[in-house]
Amino acid sequence: MTEIAISLTNVSKCFKCYSRPADRLKDLLLPGKSRADEFWALRDINLEVPKGQTLGIVGRNGSGKSTLLQIIVGTLTPTSGLVRVNGRIAALLELGSGFNPEFTGRQNVFFNGRLMGLSQKEIEAKFDEIVAFADIGDFLDQPVKTYSSGMFVRLAFAVSTSVDPDILVVDEALSVGDEAFQRKCFARIQTIRARGGTILFVSHSATAVIEICDAAILMDRGEKLLFHHPKFVLDKYHKLLYAPEDKVQHLREEIREMQKTVSYDAFKQNISILENKLEISVSEASNSEPDLETEPENIREFYDPELVPSNTISYVPRGAKITNPHITMPDGRVVNHLVGKKDYIYTYSVAFLKHAQQVRFGMLVKTVSGLELGGASFTASSQAIEEIEPETIVIVKFRFKCLLNPGVYFLNAGVTGLVDGHFTYLSRHIDVAMFRVQPETNSYASGIVDLMIEPSLTINADLIEKHQEIEVF
Repeated sequence: MTEIAISLTNVSKCFKCYSRPADRLKDLLLPGKSRADEFWALRDINLEVPKGQTLGIVGRNGSGKSTLLQIIVGTLTPTSGLVRVNGRIAALLELGSGFNPEFTGRQNVFFNGRLMGLSQKEIEAKFDEIVAFADIGDFLDQPVKTYSSGMFVRLAFAVSTSVDPDILVVDEALSVGDEAFQRKCFARIQTIRARGGTILFVSHSATAVIEICDAAILMDRGEKLLFHHPKFVLDKYHKLLYAPEDKVQHLREEIREMQKTVSYDAFKQNISILENKLEISVSEASNSEPDLETEPENIREFYDPELVPSNTISYVPRGAKITNPHITMPDGRVVNHLVGKKDYIYTYSVAFLKHAQQVRFGMLVKTVSGLELGGASFTASSQAIEEIEPETIVIVKFRFKCLLNPGVYFLNAGVTGLVDGHFTYLSRHIDVAMFRVQPETNSYASGIVDLMIEPSLTINADLIEKHQEIEVF
C-alpha cells in the first residue's frame, strides 16, 4: 500500500476583509453580526500526495497556490477541513519567511535551522555545507536586509535543503536566482527525489514543471480545477491564462467537466477513462514506420496522414485565425517523417479578421513530454509589424535544420499583438502539428538533440604496458 506524505480533506480558507479598522475592533468587542467581507482563498480542496513523488502546482496570480502551501507547511490554519503531513517538512516560500532581516546570514542559518527542528549541534555539523552551497562570500556576516533577492534565495535554499527534509515545498523562489545557481538547486532537488523525498513545486515555468513533476494540479479562484499529467495541466492553464475575461468562466466549466470524465492515477502513469473517451496522448502511426534496417542513404521523407496530434489546445481567438500548419521540404513537398541533418520549412497561414497592431509570429518545438526544445519569432523581440489590416492573410514560414535525434516531436504556432494596450495572443495553437525523425543506423548521437559530435580516439602505444590512454576530443 502506498504511503501518503500529504493528505488534504475538504480544506477551505476564508479571510475576513474589513473596510475600516474600527469594524475589526467592533467585531472583537461586540460579537454577533460580522462587519467583514469574506474572501474564500481556498474551497474544498481534496488532495493526496504519495511519498517520494513530486507535485507541480500552477495557476494564475491569486488562484490560491501560496495559501495552499502555507496551510500544508503550517504557517496558516485552515478555516475548515483536515490536513495531514507525514514527515519533516522544509519550505522555501515568499522571500523573508523564517529569517530575521536584522540578523546576519550566519545568525539566520542557526535561527532558521532551529525553527525547522534542528539542534545546535546538528546545525553546526551542517554549517560548512550550507555556507559552501549558498556561496555568498563575506556577505554571510552582513545583515540579510542588505542582501539582494538572489543572495537571499541562495542562503534560504541552502538552509532549507540541508535538513534532509522528507517533504520540500518550493514556491516560485528559484525564479530570482542566476542560471548557475538555479542549476545547482535543481540538482539538489533531484537528489532529494532520488532518496525518496516528496516535493511540492510551484512555478510559472512550464519546462521546469514538466521536467521535475510526476503530476500537477491547476488552481483557479481557490478551487482545484484539474489534477493530471503535467503537460496536460499546463496546456489547460495556458489556455485559461490567455483567455479573454468574458470567456474565462466558460473555460473553467469546461475544465471542471473534463476532470469529471477522466480519473488520472498520476503516480502510476495510468489513465483510466470513465465516460467519454478523451484522447490526450500521441496518435502513433506504427503502420508507416520505416524499416530500421534501411541504410541511411535510402531513408526518405514522406507524409503520413495518420501522424496527427490528438489533443490540440487552441486559445480563444482575438481577431486572427491560424490555419494549415505543416512542414514542407525546400521543394514544397509536405512531409511529417523527417531525416536528420536536413533542411525543412514549418509554415502556417494567419487570417486577420480585425485590425491588428504590433504583430509577431512564432513557433515552438517540443518533446512528447512537453519539454520545450526551441522556437523562434518572425520578428526580433524589439520589433514587430506595426499594423495589419482586416481580411489580410499572412503566410508564415520558418526554415530549420533538423538536428533532433529519432523520435516524435510536436509544434506550436502563435501570433501576438496589442490588445487594449497589452501584448497578448491573437491566436495560438499548442500541439497543432507533429512529426517524426526517422532512425539512422550509423548515428553516434544520443539524447534529444544531435550536436554533430565527431568522436576521435588517440591511443599512446608507448604506454600500452602500463595503461591505455584514450583521448576523446
